[in-house]
Amino acid sequence: MTGVLPVVVPPIVVLGEIDSTNAEARRRAEAGEAGPVWLVGLRQTAGRGRRGRAWETGEGNLAATLLFRTDKAPAEAAQVSFVAALAVADMLAQYVPASLVSLKWPNDPLLGGLKVSGILIESGASPMGGLWIAVGVGVNLARRPIDAERPATSIATYREIPPPPPTEAIEVLAGAFERWFRTWNALGFPAIADAWTARAHGLGEPCVARLGVETVEGIAEGLDGDGALRLRLDDGQLRRITAGDVFFGGA
Repeated sequence: MTGVLPVVVPPIVVLGEIDSTNAEARRRAEAGEAGPVWLVGLRQTAGRGRRGRAWETGEGNLAATLLFRTDKAPAEAAQVSFVAALAVADMLAQYVPASLVSLKWPNDPLLGGLKVSGILIESGASPMGGLWIAVGVGVNLARRPIDAERPATSIATYREIPPPPPTEAIEVLAGAFERWFRTWNALGFPAIADAWTARAHGLGEPCVARLGVETVEGIAEGLDGDGALRLRLDDGQLRRITAGDVFFGGA
């Protein structure tokens, strides 16, 4: 008898209060823990987003980090951000209509065109060799942040019944992540890029890319083979965006 093997997710450790699940993952990794393990903070007191920005978790929202070790090269390991984005998209689609869910480069899950989740990937040299990877995921389940830098929303906004608690949402997220993680390892990044592109927000539309000291404008054409965003500038040149903030209209 043949069939698809069941998805077995890593252990999930729920912590009542923590400064940051990514910070806890770093501490564990530097102490020699290899994972894989999911860390969930029911209350996060010092959450962080990309570029050191504060990330307000809020009661009832999801703050989680997957810690694991890999022998992949750093550039390849960074592709896990797209894996995480696809997993969040699948999780969202369990609770709201899938038509409302999209992904903005590089790894911002959107709900109704507004930010609903943040993903932060951190890594370092593992004492066991290779790299430790911390995949931090925050999802606005119950409410949106009060002082969001950009317009934000929550799952609760789109439901007539209460949103899932973090302890339920993490089970769904962990299962979805494991499925996409297997796809990435088996088929490589092209399979992930294709799935990401199918859910992409803003492709073919004008956008602004803020790259630290430089701001460029153009049309977002899609992903390169390494996950970089292809941006067609007004003068016809093609610019590869490998890091930065990209904005489409209000998102």
